[in-house]
Amino acid sequence: MQKIILLFLSLLYITFINAQQRWKINNSNGISWQVEKDEVHYDHIEMAGKRMAVVLRYGVNKEGGFELNKSMIWPMLRTIPNNTHGSLMRRLDWNPLDAVTINGRSLKEQVKTITLNGTLEVISEIPLVKKSSLSLKRTYLPSTDLPSLIEIYEFTNTGDTEVNLEIPAIHTVLPTNPKKGIEGSYVISLATQKAEPTTLLPSQSYIFTASVSAYKPMEKEDGIDANKELSERKVFVNEWMNNLVLETPDPILDKMFAFSKIRACESVYETKGGPMHGPGGESYYAAIWANDQAEYINPYFPFIGYQYGNASAFNSFEHFARYMNDEWKPIPSSIVAEGDSYWNGAGDRGDAAMIAYGAARYALANGNKEEAEKLWPLIEWCLEFSRRKMNESGVIASDTDELEGRFPAGKANLCTSSLYYDALLSAAYLAEDLKKGSTIAKTYRKQASQLEKNIDSYFAATVEGFDTYAYYKGNDILRAWICIPLTVGIDKRAEGTIDALFSPRLWTDNGLLTQAGSQTFWDRSTLYALRGAFMAGEVEKAMKFMKHYSTTRLLGNHVPYAIEAWPEGGQRHLSAESALYGRIITEGIFGIRPTGLHSFSMVPRLPQEWNEMSLRKIKAFGTDFDVEVKRVKDQTLRIIVKKTGKNVLDKTVKSGTMLDCKL
Repeated sequence: MQKIILLFLSLLYITFINAQQRWKINNSNGISWQVEKDEVHYDHIEMAGKRMAVVLRYGVNKEGGFELNKSMIWPMLRTIPNNTHGSLMRRLDWNPLDAVTINGRSLKEQVKTITLNGTLEVISEIPLVKKSSLSLKRTYLPSTDLPSLIEIYEFTNTGDTEVNLEIPAIHTVLPTNPKKGIEGSYVISLATQKAEPTTLLPSQSYIFTASVSAYKPMEKEDGIDANKELSERKVFVNEWMNNLVLETPDPILDKMFAFSKIRACESVYETKGGPMHGPGGESYYAAIWANDQAEYINPYFPFIGYQYGNASAFNSFEHFARYMNDEWKPIPSSIVAEGDSYWNGAGDRGDAAMIAYGAARYALANGNKEEAEKLWPLIEWCLEFSRRKMNESGVIASDTDELEGRFPAGKANLCTSSLYYDALLSAAYLAEDLKKGSTIAKTYRKQASQLEKNIDSYFAATVEGFDTYAYYKGNDILRAWICIPLTVGIDKRAEGTIDALFSPRLWTDNGLLTQAGSQTFWDRSTLYALRGAFMAGEVEKAMKFMKHYSTTRLLGNHVPYAIEAWPEGGQRHLSAESALYGRIITEGIFGIRPTGLHSFSMVPRLPQEWNEMSLRKIKAFGTDFDVEVKRVKDQTLRIIVKKTGKNVLDKTVKSGTMLDCKL
């Protein structure tokens, strides 16, 4: 009877998942939505290049036509006040097809397919009279290096008679208010290229292109070659896709992981203060944060091997290091306006712990001794700052946490102390590789050991019947961030914590609620929780929720990336959340933890339904290597680490065994 019930529940789960899938994985390395007749749906996606970003709000209306709004952001065109949000932004409904005529009539279409793969591609049919018909393919992409959105329109005569196209040449210039720009009036350019009347014979195609750009005063407008821009975008996307490659029996997880690298890597801006990774979301550009950049994405960049991403990580730590001081005042939470200003409006959020955590992990994973030496003073300073914030119970006090007062965090929260704990361990490993002396490494490890005990005695609590943690003293409602200890290897209360996280009090169809009983969810806590559950060895339960989350985000109604939050921000595709998805794989499922500039420990977690999994072309620790995990029998696994085609490690062990690997 129990087996029948389990089978019934599994079938219900599969049916539910399939019902949520509007999109499908296609044969060209992307995902596609096959639009049904009378199907109406709208969504939005963010894309970025080094000098611009765009949020495309797109959809299919009740007549079957395509609708698009372009929310343009130019991070280096600074506006007044020159603060966190001081990027030039415009929402535009400009459509170059509005004035196009086909055999003397305006364009009417029926959208057939929309595809995402680093670009937005839309294919429509345009029915004409008698035996005439056209197809139209639109392609939208951000320029890699120019401050431009690129639009490519390809008409193909799919009928038996010739078709006459009239395509207007457009060059509209919109000067902005000079009183609102740091450098005066900026120039927004809306232009078409290769637009001219043409006659299409059957099977012939014609391409014209358009662009939306913006420039500083006296800056020369770039000549745009749309085909070159598309080629360059594909080169970058392929680079991200073809490094750090996940291979499992689950195509949805593999694809979600691949897509997450696009969003994580594309959002690095070429500011006057050096390359800066920005969260995005029509709010956060040409600026860095102690959580999004230092804590979330910087430790992940070395694994992908994207050198511009690594440069942005190192640059961010150098910017934070500018604010070290002898008075032990907090480093600002955020450095904004291309490095010219800062924001600390929420006080001390535990930012020093975030920075120490991220800088130490980045330095280890990147495997560059020279960079690590330069980062060492910042790591030391942030650790000492955190130590000085220790309260009488031996945990770390802070004014708030990364949610900045949206939810209560008390005078000392679980997140700050947990990050400080991990930072101490990483700093100990780094001190050894940098030859800082055994005393420093021993001191940090001793402090970490004591802090682990203090975390348990101060935060451990029965909350809503679960043996887990109170997020702060007096907290009696379940909070999503109780997952944090699991992600740093503190698993004493793993069972009760995981039961709480995946209980109906916290888990919803969209992942974890920030606080039980609320309606607010932030993907970052869901992504941390999934990573922590895998690390704690709760593989089967974690995988069930991992599949649900991945299917919802990749193939559901709002795709294809991890999002920030709801209701705040309307589920924006903030960039660093995609890095947190990637870290579920690298740190959670494969269990990789940096232990030196050229070494790591590893506890692979192979789900029961899989017989093998691989992570290939890992670029961390100053080299390029693969990890292969194969089931020998039941709970026995063969772990292989390959470098330049040769086995660096080849061991058969019981599942859950920690292995050490030196490259």
